[in-house]
Amino acid sequence: MGAESSVWFSRLLTELTLSFHIIYATIGVGVPLMIMLAQWVGIRNGDEHYILLARRWTRGFVITVAVGVVTGTAIGLQLSLLWPNFMELAGNVIALPLFMETFAFFFEAIFLGIYMYTWDRFKNPKKHLLLLVPVAIGASFSAIFITIVNAFMNAPQGFDVVDGQLVNVNPLVAMFNPAMPTKVAHVLATAYMTSAFVLAAIAAYRLLKGSHHVYHKKALLLTMKLGLIFSIASAIIGDFSGKYLAQYQPEKLAAAEWHFETEKNASLIMYGVLADGEVKYEIRIPYALSILAHNNPKAEVIGLDQFAKEDIPPLYIHYLFDIMVTIGVGLLFLSLLFVIGTWRGWRFVAAGWFRRLIVLGGPLAIFAIEAGWWMAEVGRQPWILRGIMRTEDAATTSTHVDTMLLLFAALYLILAIGSITVLTRMFRHNPVERELADRGGEHR
Repeated sequence: MGAESSVWFSRLLTELTLSFHIIYATIGVGVPLMIMLAQWVGIRNGDEHYILLARRWTRGFVITVAVGVVTGTAIGLQLSLLWPNFMELAGNVIALPLFMETFAFFFEAIFLGIYMYTWDRFKNPKKHLLLLVPVAIGASFSAIFITIVNAFMNAPQGFDVVDGQLVNVNPLVAMFNPAMPTKVAHVLATAYMTSAFVLAAIAAYRLLKGSHHVYHKKALLLTMKLGLIFSIASAIIGDFSGKYLAQYQPEKLAAAEWHFETEKNASLIMYGVLADGEVKYEIRIPYALSILAHNNPKAEVIGLDQFAKEDIPPLYIHYLFDIMVTIGVGLLFLSLLFVIGTWRGWRFVAAGWFRRLIVLGGPLAIFAIEAGWWMAEVGRQPWILRGIMRTEDAATTSTHVDTMLLLFAALYLILAIGSITVLTRMFRHNPVERELADRGGEHR
C-alpha cells in the first residue's frame, strides 16, 4: 500500500469513526438536558409520569454513554496513529481543550453515578434534581471543548510558525478563534434538537404500537416542544454560520452553494445537479446568498473563481448542505404543526400518518447531523489545519491502515448491535405500564 493509499484509508477510517461516534456523542450531549427538564416539570407539577420519564431516559442514556466512551477513545487513538504529523505540529496547541474535554466527561460521569444511585433516597426531590445540573453542564462542556479543537482546525490562530513549527503558543487565543462561537453554538443546539426528536420518535412509536398510555402522550408533547425550540435556535445559528463562512472561509461557502463567479445580488442555489460544470434542475432563490453572507441583498459574494483549483473543497458538499437544511426545516415545521395542533385541538396530530412522520423524524434528525458533520469536514479540504497543513501531509505512511479499518469497522458493528439489543430488551421487558403499577402511580 503506497502513500496515497495510506492517506485514503486514513481519511476513510476517520470518517467511519466520526460518523459512528457522532450518533452517540449527540445523544450524550442532548439527552441529559431532556432528563433534567422532564424531572423539573414532574416536580413542579407533582406529576409522576414526568419523573418516571426522566428515570427511564436515564437508564437508556447510560448505555449510550458507555458506547460513546469507546468511540471517543478510538478517536483519540486514531489522531495519533493516523495523523502523526498533525499531532506533532499542533498537538501542544490543542492539548488544553482535549484535556478539558476529558475533565468535563469525568465531571458528568461522577454526578450521573450519584444521581442514579440516589433515586428515592432524597426526601426533597428538588435536591435530587440538582444533581442533574452538573450532568447536563458536563455533557455540554464535553461538546464545547472538543468542538473548539475542530474550530481551531478551521481557523488556526494563537501561535507563530517558525521553520514549520508552531511556536509562541497561546492556548487561550487558539481556543477562542473566530470559528469557535458559531461552531459551538450550532453543535449544542443541534444536539439538543436531535435528542428531542429521537425521544419524540420513540414516544410516537409506542403510541402507534397501541400503547395509548398518557405517559407516552406527555413524553411526545414535551419532546416536540423542545424540538421546536431548538430547531428554531439551530436555524438562527445556521444563519450566523453562513456569515462566518463568508468572512473567514469563503471558499467553503462558495463550494457549498455552487457559487462559481464573484458577484453582487447573489442567488442561493438549492438542490440541482452539477453536470459538466453546469448546474441543472436547481431552485434559485434571488438575493438569498447575499443576504445569508452579508445581510444585504445587493452585497458581493466571493465565488470559486477567486481560488486556486487545488484549494477548492469537493463540490459534492452542496448535496450535504441540501440534506441538512431540508431535514432541519422539515422538522421545524413538523414540530410547529404538532405544537399548534395540540394547542388548538386539531385531530390530525393524533392520526397514525402524522405520528409516522414523527417516528421518521428521529432517524432523519440523526442523518441531518451526519450530513452537517460531513459537510464541515469535507468542506475544509484540502486542509487539515486550514492554510497551514494539508491533509495529505498530515497522514501516516503506515501500510497497515486498511487492516485497522477492518478491525475498527468490526468493533463498531459489535457496539451498534450490542447497544440496540440491550436498549430494546431493557424497555421491552419493563414497559411503562408495569413500572407505574409497581410504583403505585397508575394514571390514565
